[in-house]
Amino acid sequence: MLRVDLVGHGLTEAVRKARFPVDEPLDEAGRGAVRECVTLTDAQVRTGPERRARETAEALGMVGELDARLRDLDAGSWRGTEMGALAQDQLFAWLTDPGFRGHGGESVTELVERARFWLAEIASAGRDTVAVTHPAVIRAILLAALDAPPKSFWRIDIPPASVTRLHYRGNWTLRLGGV
Repeated sequence: MLRVDLVGHGLTEAVRKARFPVDEPLDEAGRGAVRECVTLTDAQVRTGPERRARETAEALGMVGELDARLRDLDAGSWRGTEMGALAQDQLFAWLTDPGFRGHGGESVTELVERARFWLAEIASAGRDTVAVTHPAVIRAILLAALDAPPKSFWRIDIPPASVTRLHYRGNWTLRLGGV
């Protein structure tokens, strides 16, 4: 049985302020919470390229290979902007239309496809994996694993410094209730 632990990066100032992230570091509380995570041992480690993902892996004592496919959802021109500062129709479109790209970045649908290809490669390689990445990427991986539609993206809450485990035995299964 193949196992994959999806580790959400720790808290950052952007998360606390409901702001679209830039390449910010973890805050002190974020580093502390990450130390409580329990993940696979003897597994390959992959990290998103952003500082917050790399710092999360470091706080866990892991050295990982940077994997661009684990990069955060590209918010385009919205990077650094607080959600409350957006026009309500734009925010509504972003939260309800998985194909929305009005910010010039990546759509949820595109993210889910990127996650689907990543997950297929991990299954094909057959190595237990710890992926340190972003809540949006974890949501997309879960949708791909469960064959759920992209419109379900915002119905999954991935807290900072959390671990979500998947198992693979010809099909992906999600394990809830701790690793």
